[in-house]
Amino acid sequence: MVIYELKKYISHPGKSDALRERFMKVTLPIFKRLGMQVLVVVQFHDKASTLSYVLAFRDEDERTASWLAFGNDPEWQKAKSESETNGPLLAEQTSERIDWLLTQNT
Repeated sequence: MVIYELKKYISHPGKSDALRERFMKVTLPIFKRLGMQVLVVVQFHDKASTLSYVLAFRDEDERTASWLAFGNDPEWQKAKSESETNGPLLAEQTSERIDWLLTQNT
């Protein structure tokens, strides 16, 4: 059974551009290298401080191993440290399991 995980990142005031840039230029390539499947990345027009994305995992073991590998990844640790020299980018983050009801190809 596939596990879908909705992640939401809320940036500190004035840090949404830096968060989005780090995510797009650093985080996504690391996810790809680690085999983490990102289905969608969105930012709402009226909530520029919020970045959301959905990942798919084969099972709980893959999910756990993927997040462990990401957290321990030297490239990620370096990029996170360098991007937060003036304080953390994230004010809050959430993670929720979701049920995928419909995919429509357009």
